[in-house]
Amino acid sequence: MLDNKSILITGGTGSFGQTFVRRVLRDYNPKRVIVFSRDEYKQYNMKAELSQHSDVMRFFIGDVRDKDRLYRAMHGVDVVVHAAALKHVPLMEYNPVEAIRTNINGAENVINACIDRGVETVVALSTDKAASPVNLYGATKLVSDKLFVSANAYAGGRKTTFSVVRYGNVAGSRGSVIPFFLSLRNKGVTSYPVTDERMTRFWISLQEGVDMVLRAIRDSKGGEVYVGKIPSFTIPDLVRAVDEKASIDHVGIRPGEKLHEVMITPEDSFSTYEYDNHYVIYPQFDWWNSATHLTQGGSLVEQGFCYSSDTNLQWLSVGDLKELLNTIDIVY
Repeated sequence: MLDNKSILITGGTGSFGQTFVRRVLRDYNPKRVIVFSRDEYKQYNMKAELSQHSDVMRFFIGDVRDKDRLYRAMHGVDVVVHAAALKHVPLMEYNPVEAIRTNINGAENVINACIDRGVETVVALSTDKAASPVNLYGATKLVSDKLFVSANAYAGGRKTTFSVVRYGNVAGSRGSVIPFFLSLRNKGVTSYPVTDERMTRFWISLQEGVDMVLRAIRDSKGGEVYVGKIPSFTIPDLVRAVDEKASIDHVGIRPGEKLHEVMITPEDSFSTYEYDNHYVIYPQFDWWNSATHLTQGGSLVEQGFCYSSDTNLQWLSVGDLKELLNTIDIVY
């Protein structure tokens, strides 16, 4: 699937990007793997760590806000994974224009560069916060998702296809709650701040996130939003899994924060199909043809179906969480 392909990942030095690159190098024989990001220090470290793959690795300092730099980087590229984004919810509430410039204008730049450079396959990463958004980050990612879906029509007769992979906070990723709680435990803190004891989240590992993107690269015909089937947990249970003796300090919900993660809304249900291990939200446009674009083996969900972390059928116990904490890679 990716053998002899040139692959570019925006935001390639982030938690997902590093995991994705290592999987590609392990399982495939790519022609080139291009890491496109703003952070020279992370690129320096990543280049040193992957020095044995110097024949295929390429590192581009650049920002998705810079269309000219994207055009240069995408010369001869076959596959693009768009992972670059400004993601911190409270910070984006305080810096809304910066979120728009990266998450929306940057998405448009990626789309134009991919079409004009003849990229074959483009997969954009999304977030649960794009479903019925209540914060600016989620709103910008909703716009981004719609841009990538509509880009299939925008491409006209050119060969580029675009799809989206949506999932929640990745377990162990930089800036997420698990490294934060573990750092508190390492410091000997006995009281953990929890915004609301009712709060639930989905559990997805970095490797599972990569699996979803590889599925999209393999199966997408253009316009799909892929959502994996993953278990839920409560934040208080996570605290008990990290430190069973810890107490909880209720600090209140932060600006723009949701009690529960939602990845498929009732409004999405009219075009959502369920498969063994995932869901696909198909586009509702005249250019999309179910006879040629629908992946076989799925079934249309019931109208009004909602995939939310609080109504999920799969749940992780405190014991399950303890075991999983020993298996994930923590990215600080």
